[in-house]
Amino acid sequence: MEHNSTFPIKQNELNMLRDEATSYLKSIQWEQSQRAKNRDNDGKDESILLYLSRANNGSNVSVTSVSKTILALKKRLLPESVAIPIHLNHTLYAVQEGITLGIWIKDSYYDASGLSSLSENKSALDSSGKREYESKMHTATAFMLYATAYKILHDLKPHASDDLSVMKQKFAGIPEVSFMTPLKGISCQLFYYDKYLGHPEIIKSDKDVIDFTVVYFEALIAEIQLRKSTLEYTETIVDRTYKLENSDFAVSGWENVFQGTAKSVEFNKIQFEQIVGNRDAKHFARRLTERMLSYDFEAKKNPFQELGGFMPVFMGYGIPGTGKSMLIAAIATRLKEHCDNLDIPFLFHPMPDTLISTFQGGSAEKMVEWMKPLQDPSKLIFAPIDDAENNLQERTTQGVSAGVKEVIGVFLRYTEGAYAVNYGNSSVGLFTNLPEMLDKAVISRVQGRFKIDGARTEHDFLDQDYIWWRKLQNTMPDFVNMDNPKNYNYLDDQGLAKSMGDILNLVEKPSEEHVHETFNKVEKTHKTDDHMFYASLYKEIQKIFPFFSSRDVRNIQSAISLRLTDFDLEKDWFDNPEKYFKKDYETKLNMLQELMKANMKGLNFSDIRRQEVIRYLDNVATIADTDFKRKVDERINQLNIESEAREQFKK
Repeated sequence: MEHNSTFPIKQNELNMLRDEATSYLKSIQWEQSQRAKNRDNDGKDESILLYLSRANNGSNVSVTSVSKTILALKKRLLPESVAIPIHLNHTLYAVQEGITLGIWIKDSYYDASGLSSLSENKSALDSSGKREYESKMHTATAFMLYATAYKILHDLKPHASDDLSVMKQKFAGIPEVSFMTPLKGISCQLFYYDKYLGHPEIIKSDKDVIDFTVVYFEALIAEIQLRKSTLEYTETIVDRTYKLENSDFAVSGWENVFQGTAKSVEFNKIQFEQIVGNRDAKHFARRLTERMLSYDFEAKKNPFQELGGFMPVFMGYGIPGTGKSMLIAAIATRLKEHCDNLDIPFLFHPMPDTLISTFQGGSAEKMVEWMKPLQDPSKLIFAPIDDAENNLQERTTQGVSAGVKEVIGVFLRYTEGAYAVNYGNSSVGLFTNLPEMLDKAVISRVQGRFKIDGARTEHDFLDQDYIWWRKLQNTMPDFVNMDNPKNYNYLDDQGLAKSMGDILNLVEKPSEEHVHETFNKVEKTHKTDDHMFYASLYKEIQKIFPFFSSRDVRNIQSAISLRLTDFDLEKDWFDNPEKYFKKDYETKLNMLQELMKANMKGLNFSDIRRQEVIRYLDNVATIADTDFKRKVDERINQLNIESEAREQFKK
């Protein structure tokens, strides 16, 4: 969004509004709506919602005082201390400053939008004038609440705990948000904020006060974002930036930098060598980074897309504890290092855990907000979805929430179809322990897949231990009194494979028995280097797995194309970017085509085709079988426990 102009927010103007803000904290009145009282509560802690709805002792209007509640908290949490404890003080001050800033923003909107003159002539307005007055009133209120919440988050977020998930579990949402008038808007929000603060389950320590305040005002921003499309007369909001003097705080329309859309999320730096085993995954990750870095910012496309070697959506799957999160960090680390080196903007954009909203339509809105930045052609974007089975779970499973269905709908729209724009600069990675729980349509969007299987060989386990005990050895050289292996240098096997062929030449036959049998059956009628072999194989596979379709065949084809582009970029290119990375699009494409031809000389098309088909079908079968096996294992386990219990009982 282009902002035309920046307006300063002057400290001395805020000083004049501070008393008004303080008066709201001392006392506000709010009458709860019936809907808020009877609000349906998606299985959240009933006592908290009940408590919120009975908040006004039977009468309809209730008066609350945030400052009194904070004093009461101080007595409850720290009865001995004389001064207000630092976290409580800090929070109260931040909320007061937020409201002060909100009032300033509201006044500014009144003047800029012409609402001031409408208010002055209120009695003389005709019906369309009244409508405009009310509409602008709603917008003024929404923008005031937005700016207030935004300022509070700006001031408190750096002091809140890194992990707010426990607080988010306790938080049951904001029962209602009023945009009627600025006074009603602020009263309504402070009323519920105050009620939560007074609930003994929510606040257990003074640090909780900061954490809760952040969770509450993040929820308020999310609510306003959901409803902003219903607001009119917003042009004087979106076309300007308000900047607070002597501070780095600024409000630019409804843009919310705390959502990670504007800036990269922090991550731990991890090198591939620190990850043990996972050859397939490391190889894939390295190829992904090289391909993304080949993106051309001038042409807004990637030569690897033309060669068929780019994956906008990929999946890494494996049993728990094999290094999914480490791998995400390692891909991000590698991309970030190269981007810094090449002066390219990089966005690490993981899907937030809090995407599924309890509000109708809320999850779709949040998902769109998350997926939108993936269409920004001005940076390289890596967007991992960790534990993908939580947000992209098979839609037909019993008990899947409406939120999950909304998220999947948006995901499918943005990855293929009218909305899908892929310049070759962004890649979404699904990481999961339970691929069989992912929605079938989502899995069919996956163009590259790899196993994350952790340590697999003696050397892998040897290296895993070595990474752990060498820290001890560094601090106390003689402490680790054990002998080293004879013919192996530590970490030698943890380097990157030269090509996928090194990893796959072991696969001659499928490992999944369904696929294996089918393979053998078809081989009796056709040789594996006949085109007819694959046509028959796919037909037979479809009989066992009815969901196997043309899209799967397309995915196999793109996996084979990936293998044809499975070559290293010259090391020299990374050291001297002008040799390749800084060249124009056509030159890069030609250089890659040369490399591709040189690489293909050593390859055999029918071998690659066989390997990739086996790899894909094994994968499909594993996913289908695992689901069934898991149910069987649970049942067997139950029966074993019962029979063992009978034995014990007899004794």
